[in-house]
Amino acid sequence: MSTQTITTQPIAGQKPGTSGLRKKVGVFQEPHYLENFVQAIFDALGDVKGKTLALGGDGRYHNRAAVQIILKMAAANGVGKVMVGQGGILSTPGTSCVIRKHKLSGGIILSASHNPGGPEGDFGIKYNIDNGGPAPEKVTDAIYAKTGTIQQYLISDAPDYDIDTIASGTLDGMMVEIIDPVADYSELMQQLFDFAAIKQWLAAGHRIRYDALSAVGGPYARHIFEDLLGAPKGSVVNGVPLEDFGGHHPDPNPVYASDLVDHLNAADAPDMGAASDGDADRNMIVGRHLVVTPSDSLAIIAAHATVAPGYKQGISGIARSMPTSQAADVVAKALGIPCYETPTGWKFFGNLLDAGKATLCGEESYGTGSNHIREKDGVWAVLYWLNILAATGKSVNQIVTEHWAKYGRHFYSRHDYEGIDTDAANTLMDELRARLPQLAGTQLAHRKVKLADDFAYHDPVDGSTTQKQGVRIIFEDGARLIYRLSGTGTEGATLRVYLESYEADVARHATPTQDALADLITTSRELARISQITGRTEPTVVT
Repeated sequence: MSTQTITTQPIAGQKPGTSGLRKKVGVFQEPHYLENFVQAIFDALGDVKGKTLALGGDGRYHNRAAVQIILKMAAANGVGKVMVGQGGILSTPGTSCVIRKHKLSGGIILSASHNPGGPEGDFGIKYNIDNGGPAPEKVTDAIYAKTGTIQQYLISDAPDYDIDTIASGTLDGMMVEIIDPVADYSELMQQLFDFAAIKQWLAAGHRIRYDALSAVGGPYARHIFEDLLGAPKGSVVNGVPLEDFGGHHPDPNPVYASDLVDHLNAADAPDMGAASDGDADRNMIVGRHLVVTPSDSLAIIAAHATVAPGYKQGISGIARSMPTSQAADVVAKALGIPCYETPTGWKFFGNLLDAGKATLCGEESYGTGSNHIREKDGVWAVLYWLNILAATGKSVNQIVTEHWAKYGRHFYSRHDYEGIDTDAANTLMDELRARLPQLAGTQLAHRKVKLADDFAYHDPVDGSTTQKQGVRIIFEDGARLIYRLSGTGTEGATLRVYLESYEADVARHATPTQDALADLITTSRELARISQITGRTEPTVVT
């Protein structure tokens, strides 16, 4: 075995997005594509000799092949040890947990998260730093810079390593430890939540249905909910990770997890439904005939935070992404704690969590988490809801409607226009930005505009500023219209339009969401000239 120095040249377009580099599988399979990016990671990090890293992914197509390439490159670059999830499986929250527990230097996660898998699907790679969280922009910028100057990469000519047997060994002098991907994570969950109370709640006849969408959340959910908590076998469905996710679109929302919603709308519905995405960092909570919005979920968890043993001392603050509804702000005000508004992307929560300024975090795109790791965490969120149900003895629907009665309801929806022409999407955003100075004080949708800006975030911990994070139209009555382009797609551009309206009157809380937001929906399309610029008259997905 020896180290091979392979001559290469820069490949255009290897700039990480909101959470790593995502492209079609075929792109990652092109000669040198993955290798260039991995070498750029090692080069950007500097001296990696002797360091220990975590490695794993969501099991999608190309995951196993990529693990072998990365192991051989790590050995050639002098990495001291790599901890790999058995079979190359390691969820994103599971990786963060492993990094933090074992005090690793960082980790490489192979996932395109909620994007489809399979040979024609998507693939992704990202680097997490030593706090367990996604690399901040200064690190991803350094990686991208290296992809633009790379001339060679290092790789061992060792044979493939056995990643299916839990054991320790070596690959060309580098230590490799194949670990149970669930063990460390499961241990942490048992420290945070009242497993005895949840087990008793389930033993009393309450039922759950957890749809893992044939993705990486399955092994975690089956072990925790069925093996440890005693939920009947079969409570976790689609629990075996498949390379193509069994044809599922691994995004836990009412559109792509419609089978779960149908089961919760049935006459014999379980007490709670839940789903997780490709790498198990997102979640959806469903009651009977009720899909809980992620924004409401964050606010409800915050309002009930102390029922869980790991949070019994209370929470220091809440952080939410800017497009997420202001439901959490109302709870934070009632609790007398701050609520921070950040750009989209979990990496922006890291400084707040590390500094102890925030305990709970959430994004409207079905991501919720806390300071227990530095990633959003799907299984964690489901456990929190189960802990709330067990502690209160109330149903999901009772919890939600009582929350609205106390704090008011934030009607909220996201309209996605997927796969639109990139130039058209940029034109739309540029035109919106150009109009911002004239919007304040004007009337739109029978509402007066209080503020119109392009959101910029000033990090209260390190003082950094992040610009152009989404166009905001904020009305005097608290309603909001937000436009931004997604950084997680692999084809064309995705325009996301977020709509929010606050309603204090309990008598109006049962209004269908799209009806309550009808005037804002019309205004959002007319203001941005969506149909004229993109050719789309309706969104691709409404959540």
